[in-house]
This record gives sequence, structure tokens and C-alpha cells, in this order.
Amino acid sequence: MEYKLERKVILYIGISLDGYIADEKGKVDWLMGQDPSYEGDYGYETFSKQVDTVLMGYNTYHQVVTELSPDEWVYPDKETYVITHKELKDKPRIYFTGESLESLLGKLKKQTGKGIWICGGAELVSGLMEKSLIDEYHLTIMPLFLGKGIRLFREMEKEQLLKLVSMQTENGVIDCIYRKRWI
Repeated sequence: MEYKLERKVILYIGISLDGYIADEKGKVDWLMGQDPSYEGDYGYETFSKQVDTVLMGYNTYHQVVTELSPDEWVYPDKETYVITHKELKDKPRIYFTGESLESLLGKLKKQTGKGIWICGGAELVSGLMEKSLIDEYHLTIMPLFLGKGIRLFREMEKEQLLKLVSMQTENGVIDCIYRKRWI
């Protein structure tokens, strides 16, 4: 009998030391290390090779196409699913869906492929955490306190146990990978 591994659902996201993913205005231009001239990618290229599917909320999608990269889709080599209640027409490799997270991820995890990247935002992450649907947390912690903004982690009904599996630093940025831990 052949055993098929399910694809991992991975939250890969940059955060401030005090847990914010965007400032008060929703901007992310503060995502950098201590030396602004540094040209490293904080492990992004290596991570990007591990995933072939991107899942994001509508607000993240809208920010990408209107502010961060309005002229070119930033994930052309990946299937992208945008979670939204809006009725929008799919684009090449970009699918807009209101399907439940459990149903969508259930289907995606059974398909052949690489990891599934949870790209943002906070509402989507909260929904996934509430249902314990994230397998791995890959947090890139920037060396600053924002004080205000969009917080990544919200209050939860129950604790979730994690195990640190990797940690490295680059230009003052701490890159941590945690996986689910069972009692």
C-alpha cells in the first residue's frame, strides 16, 4: 500500500516584535532589518520553493494588486486562492472563493503538490487558528516595536502547543519555525 503525505499548511509572515503585521494604516514598509541597505531575502527564496499554493484574504490581495505590485502578479508560478465574500471573476491561477476554510484546505491537502502558504491577513489567520488548521508557523520577526496596527494573533478559545524546529538570525531579523505539538 502506498502512503501519501498530506501537504502542510504553513503560515509564513513577517511581524514586529510586538506582534503586528501592518501599521495603523495597513502599511508594511517597515518590514526590514536593522541595516536598511541590506539586500538579503531573509529566507524567502528558500521558503518559496517549498510551496506551490498561496491562500490569502481579500484585504491582502487588494493591497498586493493596488499598492505593493500593481503592474505584475507577485506569485505567477503558484495557484492562489483569495478568501472573500465578494463575487469576483477568477483570473489565471487566481481563484476567488467563499468556500469554508475546512472544505477548501481539505481538498487542497489531498491534492498532489507542495506546501500551502498562508500569506495573510489577520482575519484569515485567526479563522485558521480557531480551527487548528495551520501545521507550521514560519515567523520572520522584525527588529522594531510598532505599538499599534493590525495584530497577527487574536484571543483564542484554547491554547495551541508548538515546538520550535528552527531559528536563525539575519540582519537583526529572527526567523523562527514552529510546528504543532501534541500532548
